[in-house]
Formats: sequence, C-alpha cells, structure tokens
Amino acid sequence: MRTLVDYRPALRTRTGVGEYVHELARALVRTPPHAKGDTESLFLFSSSWTDRLDPAVIPGAAVIDCRWPVRPLNYAWHRWGWPPVEALAGSPFDVVQSLHPLLMPARHAARLVTIHDLDFLDHPERTSAEIRRDYPALAPAHARMADRVIAVSRFTAGEVERRLGVPADRISVCSPGAPDWAPRESEPAGGYVLFLGSLEPRKNVGVLLDAYAQLTAGRADGPRLVLAGQPGEGSAAWLDRARTAPLAGRVDFPGYVAPSDRRALVAGALVLVMPSFMEGFGIPALEAMTLGVPVIASNRGALPEVVGDAGLLFDPLDPAALAAALTRVIDDAHLRRRMAERGRARAAAYSWDMTAARTREAWQLAIAAKQANRRG
Repeated sequence: MRTLVDYRPALRTRTGVGEYVHELARALVRTPPHAKGDTESLFLFSSSWTDRLDPAVIPGAAVIDCRWPVRPLNYAWHRWGWPPVEALAGSPFDVVQSLHPLLMPARHAARLVTIHDLDFLDHPERTSAEIRRDYPALAPAHARMADRVIAVSRFTAGEVERRLGVPADRISVCSPGAPDWAPRESEPAGGYVLFLGSLEPRKNVGVLLDAYAQLTAGRADGPRLVLAGQPGEGSAAWLDRARTAPLAGRVDFPGYVAPSDRRALVAGALVLVMPSFMEGFGIPALEAMTLGVPVIASNRGALPEVVGDAGLLFDPLDPAALAAALTRVIDDAHLRRRMAERGRARAAAYSWDMTAARTREAWQLAIAAKQANRRG
C-alpha cells in the first residue's frame, strides 16, 4: 500500500497538529504493517516556496517536497479540487490523508480528512486567514465526501457525527499517544504554574491571568506563572496585562518551545493549567500526566475525556473556580502526589504505536469504502 500523508503542519513549528503528524509518521515507520506479508510505503507531502522538508526528519519515509506556495496551493485545492496530488508527486497512491478537515485532491486514491476540533464552526472569530475563510464554509461537505474521517478523540468524533452529518461507522478515533518520556523522579523545588500552547483566543489565557491575580493577591511567595507558546492573534493584550501591576515581575514568557526543550519545561512545573474554551484532545495535558505533573483543565471539549479522574476540572468562564483549584494543588502535597500517580496511570493508556495501528485500520476502511462506491 502506498500512502501519502500531509506533513505540512509540522514543517516549521510543531504545535498540536504538527506534533500529531510528526509522531504519527515516526510510529508508522517504526511499527509493522497491519497483516503479515503486507507491504507499505509511506510518503510525506510538503509544499512551500521557502521551507524544505529534510528527508532525515523521518527516516524510513519517502518525501514529496514541492516548491509551491502554501496559500495558493491550498486555495486551489480547497476551492477548485485541483491539482490532484498524484500530478504534484508524479506517482500514484492508494491512500492520501489530510491532517485538517479539507480534502487533498486525488485522482484514484482513497481520501481521508483528520478533524481535531470544530471550534471554527461556532467561533470563526477565534481563527484567521484561510481557516476562517475556508473551514466553516467547506468542512461539512468535505467530511461527507471523504472516504473516511479520522477524529482525534471520542468527543470530536461525536461532534463530527452530530454537527457534520457523518455517520459514526465512517469515523475512526485515532488519539495522540503519550511521549516516550520517563516520569520525573521528584517534584522540583521552585516549581511554577505552567501554560503550554499557542497564545490564541481559543486558549482562554485571560481567565488564567484573572485566576493567577486572585491567587497571588494574598501570597507574596506564590509560584511564578509561565506562559509558554507562540504569540498569536489577540495575545498582545494578555502579554501587556501580565507586564503591568499586580502581575508585573511574576509572569515569564519563553515563547515557542522547541520539541527538544518541552520535557524539561513541563518537568519543572508544579502544575499545568489548560483553561481552553475548546480542545479536540489536549496533548500538553497528556505530556504533563506522563511525567507526573498535576493537571488542572477546563471542563469543556475533550479535556475531561483525556484527564479523567487524574486532574481537577473547572468552568473556563469562572476564574474564581480556577483560583480555588490552584490553591488546592499548591497547598496540598498529598493531593499533588495522588494526581501524579493517577496521571501517570492514565497516560500509560495512550501510545503512538496504537495511534499508528488505528490509522492503518482507517486506511483499509477508506479503501474499502472507495471500492464500494466505485461498484455502486
């Protein structure tokens, strides 16, 4: 089987979707095909006018690296369904998988889309550029045209069925895996409150700043707050607020954190906070639980599914509830140990090898659906 996977989300900075495709590709080349005797060729697609995909990034996978500007190509793909990816690659494929909700055009291959969340349907104002332009208008039709839809959580799968009208039997859940990090041996001295993710409206950093201001109002020796991630649209107000009283001098901004530096950053935290209005999965929560770092998360989206009974959940519209949860975790070492134990156990249920296996199952089901449609 010859499979093409869109690697472009990981080409520059590996945030959520980029991390997903990168680790999925690594697991696919590391693990054997579905059945004994099967052969499999994995191709990673990249397209950029300036950035090149180094074939050494994923040893064992072939690279299709086209010098096409991203925005014009996406416009042609999304709006015209042209050019077919086989024409760009100069090669046929059995399967092509998009890592976002819109299809990659193909002449004969079975086509899959990957849906991480549907926040763009309800809140296009939280998005920008082609996501705001194309996703709300086109994603429902593309999902229904796809030979199979991959969702990254059970929550997202339910939303795809309910909101996009895709039958449940055409959706595969392929959740991210936990990183191959050894749990930290002990809690760090001087641990901080950590937010890790892009600084964008959906992440709801404002409520974290509100809660942190409440937390530190009565304690001069409280832990520092670290806001780690690439600043995005709308982040300037948060950053300006964190630099002024009463938060001035208590908040750190390391910016985008490279994958090689993420373990050390997370391991140094006293607690990780994910206050998002919506997460289709929540990889930082899984990373923190893997190390034994307590997690406080919003009770929205897929975060309750991922965190389960290992973390504390709160209403993302209620900064007082988040401040109370932070106070509990910071002041109760026994609670932190219990959350760490439960988090490590929960993270152990997620693996990238399992993600690869479920993705291969989705490919086979997509091929079968394509063949059935041709016969029909």
